Amino acid sequence: MSGEKHRHIDPRAPDAFAIKQAAAIIRNGGVVVYPTSLLYGLGVDATNHDAVSRVFSIKRRMATNPVSILINREEDLTDIVIAVPDAAKRIMDRLWPGKITLVFFASENLPENLTAKTGKIGIRLPLHPVAKMLVDAAGTPVTATSVNLAGDPACDRIDQMPEAINRAVDLILDAGPLPGGVGSTVVDVTVCPPRILREGAVSAEKVLAACKT
Repeated sequence: MSGEKHRHIDPRAPDAFAIKQAAAIIRNGGVVVYPTSLLYGLGVDATNHDAVSRVFSIKRRMATNPVSILINREEDLTDIVIAVPDAAKRIMDRLWPGKITLVFFASENLPENLTAKTGKIGIRLPLHPVAKMLVDAAGTPVTATSVNLAGDPACDRIDQMPEAINRAVDLILDAGPLPGGVGSTVVDVTVCPPRILREGAVSAEKVLAACKT
């Protein structure tokens, strides 16, 4: 794959110019393909209703299916969730950054289409160097949904990306093959005790152990 919007990027030493370019696209309502620890993601400004709508359209995703997001640091939760329960704090202290998505009650600062009007939002602190730098440079929460058409397998290589997605996005940050796998473990921390919604890269046993004092 080649073209003006395709950028090879070294995951060990990401090019600052490419990151800056991608962050500017996100701030301006555009869509960027970027690497995470396991799979490629579609990134837009998660606070921009129209940009989030583009993600749903590109993926042909049902409007009833929420989209998770990445944040730059734990302190960013203040503006986008209603509360951070103690159990969530323990999980974050022991397992973030990494392959854990925590589901919180969303604040009114996030668009309804992002949460699919559920009132909840899944949030992860990224571990991959490119994803970390991108969210930092964008200065806003970034969507973390996988690169795929709804119902199809997610992509761990850019050459797996459907042509329809390739045409629709504004920039592709290609870090080469990623490990792939089942994705992050999703944990609902709006209930007590927290509930595992999807067991993924981190075992349910490890997550529940992290909840304990």
